[in-house]
Amino acid sequence: MDKQNVKSRMDKSIASLQGQLLGLRAGRVTPALVNKVAIEVYGSKMSLNQLANIGVTTDGRTIVVDTWDKSVTGDVLKSLQAANLGANPVSDGGLIRLPFPPLSEERRNDLVKLIEKYGEEAKISIRNIRRDEIASEKKAEKDGDISEDELRKNQGVIQDITDEFVAKIDDIVKAKCKDILDS
Repeated sequence: MDKQNVKSRMDKSIASLQGQLLGLRAGRVTPALVNKVAIEVYGSKMSLNQLANIGVTTDGRTIVVDTWDKSVTGDVLKSLQAANLGANPVSDGGLIRLPFPPLSEERRNDLVKLIEKYGEEAKISIRNIRRDEIASEKKAEKDGDISEDELRKNQGVIQDITDEFVAKIDDIVKAKCKDILDS
């Protein structure tokens, strides 16, 4: 059994969770909220960060999108409207502004539910990795590559790693929920 392989696979699940959580807004808006919005331009789909500079105003509630090619501003505006980000984009020539209203209590609770859903999906991913690794160990024992004692020991190690990563996910989810509710 390769502990590093198991840990690196589980690290990818945590990285995926963190990427999903970056797209959720707490108190201040961040460019990460719109980075991955897909825009149909030049005959293909491109993410917004490939077409424009993305910034945040000093008040922390408005995202400013400055397209490099002004001819795609209309397409970017339509895609931002379709993305349902909780803000109504406004075009100001070549500049697009997304003013985000303060989070309502209802929206905060919806975001907490979404964060918890993402956390549960990440835990499922971790458990699937555990299941695959244990199945691999059982196959190795059946093939005679490892003994029954080694199988039990390896299953315990895999379970310990799984518990460690599930606890990390719980900590990440708890911190993000606190961030949303306290902002």
